[in-house]
Amino acid sequence: MLTGKKAVLGITGSIAAYKMANVASMLAKQNCDVHVVMTEHAAQFIAPLTFEALTKNPCLTTEFECQSCVDIPHLALGQTADVMLIAPASANVIGKIAGGIADDLLTSAVLAATCPVLIAPAMNTHMYQNPIVQENIRRLKSFGYQVIEPDTGRLACRAVGIGKLPDEEKLADCVVKALEKPDVKKDLSGIRILVTAGPTRESLDPVRFLTNHSSGKMGYAIAGQAKKRGADVTLISGPVSLPAPDGVTKISVVTAEEMYREVMAQKDGQDIIIKAAAVADYRPTQVNAEKTKKQEGGLFLELERTKDILAELGRQKGDKQCICGFSMETEHVLRNSREKLKRKNADLIAANSLRESGAGFGVDTNRLMLITEQDEEDLGLLSKTECADRLLERLLELWKKKQGKQGVKNESNETDL
Repeated sequence: MLTGKKAVLGITGSIAAYKMANVASMLAKQNCDVHVVMTEHAAQFIAPLTFEALTKNPCLTTEFECQSCVDIPHLALGQTADVMLIAPASANVIGKIAGGIADDLLTSAVLAATCPVLIAPAMNTHMYQNPIVQENIRRLKSFGYQVIEPDTGRLACRAVGIGKLPDEEKLADCVVKALEKPDVKKDLSGIRILVTAGPTRESLDPVRFLTNHSSGKMGYAIAGQAKKRGADVTLISGPVSLPAPDGVTKISVVTAEEMYREVMAQKDGQDIIIKAAAVADYRPTQVNAEKTKKQEGGLFLELERTKDILAELGRQKGDKQCICGFSMETEHVLRNSREKLKRKNADLIAANSLRESGAGFGVDTNRLMLITEQDEEDLGLLSKTECADRLLERLLELWKKKQGKQGVKNESNETDL
């Protein structure tokens, strides 16, 4: 998705600097050309070598580290980049930028930048709420800088309040949004899409539950990309640690039964249903009211089937409704998934193998096989965002055919982890 794009990450002296390693990795995995510049204080919290390993580019802390560069570093950084993100942005650096001070490589690069600059403050609550800092932030906004508001929570200083650097996913998403073309196609405008994502949990007792390794990343990527392309998106999600994509209506559930009820309640108003959640196939027949105590010998659990949401959607599918299911396999991927397509009366099955490198649970990439009644296509290893877009394009094509409209041939594939 980010091939050909260049992002500069500016890191200042804050304990939250450790989060930026993951941000750099997330962007690099989407083929973004990531360059990192650090203040000398930032290098006390996390080693520059970490970023060099993740980005495959030099990590600069002073102007003089790049003596062999043809371009002047503080000019080249911000004038050749497509976006800059300063995170964590300390009160000190915010004040210097707002005051036009350029006394190190990072602040010099910001002042010389011709690309969009995003600033994510991170500091003690009382520092953040100080009128001087707030005035500096207002000045930055008035100058055209985009300020990413900090989260509220427990800080490194043990205080609880606003000032926490947002999660890595949100920071990376802000960079991606800044890199999006202003003419992003809105080919899903007016289309209602229901997406399920994440795992479910089936309680054994008040302490324990049965679940799976799903992170929800694939389903959330689908929901987010569908919204960006103009769709009216409802996301029904099991327990995950991901923030809901902007503009998406999120419904949280825990158990397979809860997900079944919500999907059935929402299905009739939907044009496309994408069932990316990893729903439990079985649940305990009995949930103990008290914690199950250890005892000698083994423990036998009696399980019963949960309701088959995809099969029920297939049975009740409207003539002009498009249903997509997912199939994670460990063997015979194509055969098992094609059987599932027919058995569940789905229009498309997005399949992948847990054995395939880069396509397992919790990672930012996937390798999907798109299977319809007519054909199948292996998309190869892509970022989950790219997978989401390819899937949406193919589903739009299938949906248009059902409406009696002629869609443009396009391809896609998808699976949730």
